[in-house]
Amino acid sequence: MGEIEQRPTPGSRLGAPENSGISTLEHGQKPPPTPSGKLMSIKIQMLDDTQEAFEVPQRAPGKVLLDAVCNHLNLVEGDYFGLEFPDHKKITVWLDLLKPIVKQIRRPKHVVVKFVVKFFPPDHTQLQEELTRYLFALQVKQDLAQGRLACNDNSAALLISHIVQSEIGDFDEASDREHLAKNKYIPQQDALEDKIVEFHHNHIGQTPAESDFQLLEIARKLEMYGVRLHPAKDREGTKINLAVANTGILVFQGFTKINAFNWAKVRKLSFKRKRFLIKLRPDVNSSYQDTLEFLMASRDFCKSFWKICVEHHAFFRLFEEPKPKPKPVLFSRGSSFRFSGRTQKQVLDYVKEGGHKKVQFERKHSKIHSIRSLATQPSEPNSEVPKQAQQSVSLTLGEGSEPPGGQSCPQGGDLTAASAEDAERQRGPGPSRSPAGSAKGDGASGAAAEEDEELVKDRPQQSRPRPPQPSTGSLTGSPHLSELSINSQGGTAPTNAILSPNLSPDTKQASPLVSPLLNDQAGPRAEDEDDGRRKRFPTDKAYFIAKEVSTTERTYLKDLEVITSWFQSTVSKEDSMAETLKSLIFPNFEPLHKFHTNFLKEIEQRLALWEGRSNAHIRGDYQRIGDVMLKNIQGMKQLAAHLWKHSEALEALETGIRGSRRLESLCRDFELQKVCYLPLNTFLLRPLHRLMHYKQVLERLCKHYPPSHSDFRDCRAALAEITEMVAQLHGTMIKMENFQKLHELKKDLIGVDNLVIPGREFIRLGSLSKLSGKGLQQRMFFLFNDVLLYTSRGLTASNQFKVHGQLPLYGMTMEESEEEWGVPHCLTLRGQRQSIVVAASSRPEMDKWVEDIQMAIDLAEKSSGPAPEFLASSPPDNKSPEEAAGDQESEDDLSASRTSLERQAPHRGNTMVHVCWHRNTSVSMVDFSVAVENQLSGNLLRKFKNSNGWQKLWVVFTNFCLFFYKSHQDNHPLASLPLLGYSLTIPSESEDIHKDYVFKLHFKSHVYYFRAESEYTFERWMEVIRSATSSASRAHAPSHKESHVY
Repeated sequence: MGEIEQRPTPGSRLGAPENSGISTLEHGQKPPPTPSGKLMSIKIQMLDDTQEAFEVPQRAPGKVLLDAVCNHLNLVEGDYFGLEFPDHKKITVWLDLLKPIVKQIRRPKHVVVKFVVKFFPPDHTQLQEELTRYLFALQVKQDLAQGRLACNDNSAALLISHIVQSEIGDFDEASDREHLAKNKYIPQQDALEDKIVEFHHNHIGQTPAESDFQLLEIARKLEMYGVRLHPAKDREGTKINLAVANTGILVFQGFTKINAFNWAKVRKLSFKRKRFLIKLRPDVNSSYQDTLEFLMASRDFCKSFWKICVEHHAFFRLFEEPKPKPKPVLFSRGSSFRFSGRTQKQVLDYVKEGGHKKVQFERKHSKIHSIRSLATQPSEPNSEVPKQAQQSVSLTLGEGSEPPGGQSCPQGGDLTAASAEDAERQRGPGPSRSPAGSAKGDGASGAAAEEDEELVKDRPQQSRPRPPQPSTGSLTGSPHLSELSINSQGGTAPTNAILSPNLSPDTKQASPLVSPLLNDQAGPRAEDEDDGRRKRFPTDKAYFIAKEVSTTERTYLKDLEVITSWFQSTVSKEDSMAETLKSLIFPNFEPLHKFHTNFLKEIEQRLALWEGRSNAHIRGDYQRIGDVMLKNIQGMKQLAAHLWKHSEALEALETGIRGSRRLESLCRDFELQKVCYLPLNTFLLRPLHRLMHYKQVLERLCKHYPPSHSDFRDCRAALAEITEMVAQLHGTMIKMENFQKLHELKKDLIGVDNLVIPGREFIRLGSLSKLSGKGLQQRMFFLFNDVLLYTSRGLTASNQFKVHGQLPLYGMTMEESEEEWGVPHCLTLRGQRQSIVVAASSRPEMDKWVEDIQMAIDLAEKSSGPAPEFLASSPPDNKSPEEAAGDQESEDDLSASRTSLERQAPHRGNTMVHVCWHRNTSVSMVDFSVAVENQLSGNLLRKFKNSNGWQKLWVVFTNFCLFFYKSHQDNHPLASLPLLGYSLTIPSESEDIHKDYVFKLHFKSHVYYFRAESEYTFERWMEVIRSATSSASRAHAPSHKESHVY
């Protein structure tokens, strides 16, 4: 009798993998040795129905064959796939990765082994690689054709319409009907032809990668997605079908699901002859254990299904591959079968950390033309899967063809690259010229690609007819920090390349894997050209301070336009905002936008004179900025009435959202637009923050000038004026920043009803490990002045965090308990009703939490009493750490809590909460306040670790993040790089960076070099970035209240 029993120990879900996994080797690891001896040829049928022959040693285990297929495809996330074949009894079984192939496939010459998807994750956005999503789309197409993916006519027609878009491109009725006549995607296709054509008409402009993404988005919501039915009978003899999924075991009658057993409810799975047994955990309301029994056709069928269940449980539920059982001395009892390979968590972590070498994969229209050829041709010319047998991949665009990005390019242009990293190396530092006559001539088309976890906020935008392509994360932000995939128009051939967690992410996280952020005109400039330009700048520090006013004013104007132009335009199209609310928001922002437009013109005119571009003979009279600042700050005082209204507008907007689902939906959709690169309510506070920036600039000018300087008097007068305005508004600023942060956090949490209440203050959020019966489990903690919440991240479409418990701070005590529990950086928090044990990732991180929690406890003790109840549904966990040993805290409980998920927010895989989760760090309200002070914009040159040239970018630093633009005129960033967890240093001699004013950002294996134009700008970038890369602890920062004083 074979069986598996879930008995996790504290250490069973922790630690590094011991095996090399499938096609995802860690640094320093080697695959298991391949047995020598006689080779045998095995035919593998790929998902595109082509066949490839692989020669492997007869005694080799199944893993060698699967590795060979994954390596052939350059498939990093090969662990989601498997090999299936009919055994000698004609039962379709999975190839066992540990057993010798010759013992499983008895007549290999007569057997075709199929390479198919084995594990279907709950959310396709967890698939990090474009190639993996393409293969999943092929699997969905196959399941439709074979009748496995049963669905209604509308869903079937919609799925097929996306397949047609990915194969032949944009809608043309004659072509559509001709194509559908030649290709059958579903058995009863003729009856659906009109619907398919109608749906296809709506996909104009959609790229193949977007079509794949939408196909998986629709398919994953279907009940039969990823389901393989296994015939059985229940105890009464009724015919049913069993299936296994990521959530647990499913029971079907026909194609209708009638029952489901979540992994959290299953205590033991076993089989005895042809009986399949499920032992459930005891129900809360009963004292007995329930065992369910199903009868299958034979012992072989039963054992085959049991094995699949074992593998699904291990892949989706365990943190690491289960260790093999020790061999018995005399005789064995039960099956020795176990799951082999990486678990889903290990795959996600591996891809997120960027340990693999990235290989370009460009999704194209598969039935129109091949824009990618391989040195060794696959069995079918239209195959899109990149093979590793060649070290160069060529991209050739034929006459009249168009790349997926939609831009035209010179005929015959081609790019060769072994990987995206090699493409960057080949591109070199020289400028790339745009094609003559091109409407949008931009720069180089290669890309460096081993780089970082830049989150792409590349989301649908109303004003653009062409939606963005899914990135290596997902369409609107990967739940795992996705790697940088940038959309830009290329010069010679806009090829697709991946730039490297995360955010994902994110996220939901969109881009055509295209050449990264280029120069304003034609790619990276030659370095001697940059040096020549730098020498023409004035050398006075005051000039660079004035230039900082200009660059940050440009960004401020763009932020105002988010409200005055983009948001107002969106609101005007729908009747979902009350007129009183409109009159409170827009009339109080439009005068500011008009005023600051003129202010920016004056600054830029003064800088032009200062640089000597005109009227050089009177240049000396214009080498100052104080008079311009004084004049305009005096003008701002006339707008103070509008500034006072902004806090009222923010409160009214949040009240309106709370009371109107239509307004909530409108604001949520607007936040998904690329132009809204920060939370919407943040833009409402920008005018208040800008006053503080003027104050800082004037302080620096006054410090720089001697009292005798002609500009000193005006600067000092302007500083006095702006200091008075900031002092009047600083109380409002403190209140509004806390209010805005509470509402932002509310969107990231589910299971909370009353987060925003009068008197509640946010203090710190971050990732800690909570000790439970399963060992240390990562949890997200949120500290307020009255309560501490702990949450887990759900595998839901919204990527929100589910609240598991709360600890009121009133009466709480805290003690270090490393010796008691044997866990480094460990704390025990004892509340009046429950206690928990948590561990930080490092000693400095633990010190920050200790300091903030102790301060919060002191504040709670001085308050009137305990905080109100917090949670919407789930009660607090009242177990002590000792009692929690048997506790099974389940991520899958999220799927059961339907009531709290009915109004899911959109994908939030790239917020600060998710960055802290992925980087295993924390951030406090003090840090947020410092970040508001440290905002900066300007041009920087960027270089990757293995590239030769420098790329000129417009970079905006705000909200602990660098946002990258091609130029300051762009309306939205192309990508962003969250800096929490990064290290900021100066390159060493060994790095061979022979340039001035260069600083280095690195996180694990991801490295960036940035180059500033002057010593002043270099120091400023270092100053502001350091504030984000090393978040403040209170020992080195002002007190909680002082930190808000501007």
